[in-house]
Amino acid sequence: MTIPNLLCVMRGVLAPYLGYVIIQGDFTFAIGLLVAAGISDLLDGFIARNWPSQMSKAGSFLDPMADKLLMGSLVISLTYCNLLPLWLTATILFRDVFLISAGFIIRYKSLPPPKTLSRYFDVTHATAQLAPTFISKVNTVVQLVAVATSLGAPVWTYIDHPLLHGLWYVTGATTVAAAVSYIMAKDTYKIFRKNARK
Repeated sequence: MTIPNLLCVMRGVLAPYLGYVIIQGDFTFAIGLLVAAGISDLLDGFIARNWPSQMSKAGSFLDPMADKLLMGSLVISLTYCNLLPLWLTATILFRDVFLISAGFIIRYKSLPPPKTLSRYFDVTHATAQLAPTFISKVNTVVQLVAVATSLGAPVWTYIDHPLLHGLWYVTGATTVAAAVSYIMAKDTYKIFRKNARK
């Protein structure tokens, strides 16, 4: 396993624990864990880009899945603690479920015969790649800012601040726009045509 992939797996494992820490009300420790997760995300991308030997097809699957696990754990636990509105969490989760479902469908359609379960779930055998749109990249940043700011609200006592509410609405709007952009934009995914029969 490459170092970036190991960091992705560690981030994915950290996600439910971070949610547990938030639900337990240890927000300061949770902020520290979130910072550590963010650093690992930046680090695995940096290593993969600068050391070609550390790049892998599995990483193109593991990295976004770890990110979605982390975001899902964050928004659910923050909503449980009344630090994030339910409508925003539902919007974020719906968008992620939509993208994951689309990914499963594209995976099935792009997988050359024989279409077996072992080949379908073999992350080292990539058959397609989903390219993030510009608004999707913006939304990722806005979501991270929103959850980090919401997590810090009880620590620095700005719960229910009008600016925080405004950030939630901006996050909701960009989340919807990002989902629509994947539907409307052309060439958001690329199918690898040359796949050897295994």
